[in-house]
Amino acid sequence: MTSLSVEILAAGAAEPITSAGNARLGIAVLAGIAVIVLLITKFKLHAFLALTIGSLALGAFAGAPLDKAITSFTTGLGNTVAGVGVLIALGAILGKLLADSGGADQIVDTILAKAGKSGGRAMPWAMVVIASIIGLPLFFEVGIVLLIPVVLLVAKRGNYSLMRIGIPALAGLSVMHGLIPPHPGPLVAIDAVGANLGVTLALGVLVAIPTVIIAGPVFSKYAARWVDIPAPDRMIPARPSEDLENRPSFVATVSTVLLPVVLMLVKALVDIVVDDPKNHLQRVTDVIGSPLIALLAAVLVAIFTLGRAAGFSKERISTTVEKSLAPIAGILMIVGAGGGFKQTLIDVGVGQMILDISKDWSIPALLLAWLIAVAIRLATGSATVATISAAGLVAPLAADMSTGHTALLVLAVGAGSLFFSHVNDAGFWLVKEYFGMDVGQTVKTWSVMETIISVVALGFVLLLSLVI
Repeated sequence: MTSLSVEILAAGAAEPITSAGNARLGIAVLAGIAVIVLLITKFKLHAFLALTIGSLALGAFAGAPLDKAITSFTTGLGNTVAGVGVLIALGAILGKLLADSGGADQIVDTILAKAGKSGGRAMPWAMVVIASIIGLPLFFEVGIVLLIPVVLLVAKRGNYSLMRIGIPALAGLSVMHGLIPPHPGPLVAIDAVGANLGVTLALGVLVAIPTVIIAGPVFSKYAARWVDIPAPDRMIPARPSEDLENRPSFVATVSTVLLPVVLMLVKALVDIVVDDPKNHLQRVTDVIGSPLIALLAAVLVAIFTLGRAAGFSKERISTTVEKSLAPIAGILMIVGAGGGFKQTLIDVGVGQMILDISKDWSIPALLLAWLIAVAIRLATGSATVATISAAGLVAPLAADMSTGHTALLVLAVGAGSLFFSHVNDAGFWLVKEYFGMDVGQTVKTWSVMETIISVVALGFVLLLSLVI
């Protein structure tokens, strides 16, 4: 039991963790989540404010003194921002350099030129590869804005079905966003359950590859039959690199984007093979493969391989870095508030309640984590909020888990956070407007694709749990 729970009990403000106490805490959790959902959906309040108010409401419903609930929230917010805030900022800088330098366009053009020689059969697979590579350092919304012009141009000029090209691209972005660090959701979940980042990244790639194939190129065949619409001309904007005289090379760009992933995977591999904290090789890889150093190294390399290669002056690079940080302020606050909500959940004893429920119901921990994330995703529409909240709820389940199963717990939460995007999700409307679809068409394509990703990823997570 946590310090706050002990203090609450000492004050006589809450019941012990018995069946009656579990019932009260269960009602408090549902009420707190309901407050967040209502504020986001009904009153259109920003997610940061909704999470803040919902956290205080949760504490009040659970019988916690208000000052203790405030302490829990602020502690969780501070710890979360301290843990992932710098990583989110570095990822944003890398993504901005990739976009503004024309590096993203260079990846797109090179792969599409190769795919075009196959007569178009390889085009959906090319879109998956493009989206997956570009999606590694970019936030989902930024990735959509960057890729949609390419999707529309390819569909228009090649006379391809819009869904045949668009669904693979969206699947690649969504899978990266939900399962692969350094995206905010997976990073926060890793921090919450104490998972190993390198192992989570490695297992996440194993789950992501078959998942994106099934939800992307395979599903796009059916989506193209269900929704056959042309690419809307009005939504084809100018590409970022059209005004640039030079662009970085394909090899340099891909190498830069993959650098942090390679460094983190090397660390995970050495940790598994060597497993000796005193070994010099392991000590070196522990440093260079840490998320902070890996991303910082990628940003410093990108300044030369992307920025300078595009002909950017020192002042232009500095401006690009500065512009990359402003848009993530809202994301940082939402992630931080989500961490505050998670800490409030833990401090009022909800973690113990989840442990009790999982024992009483005999639900596998990975499936329970997925179900909780699905429920919050459906209610709030936010994959990030679902990931953060669910990770906080199921964190106690990781106490007795192996390193591999703890990583799979993170992936189960990430998979659940992607389930059935609908009208309360900003991504739903972004895809609808860019592709010129109505609500029904968006549900039959985008929403179904998200559900396939969620269910298929869970399936592979459960399969991996049987062999590791």
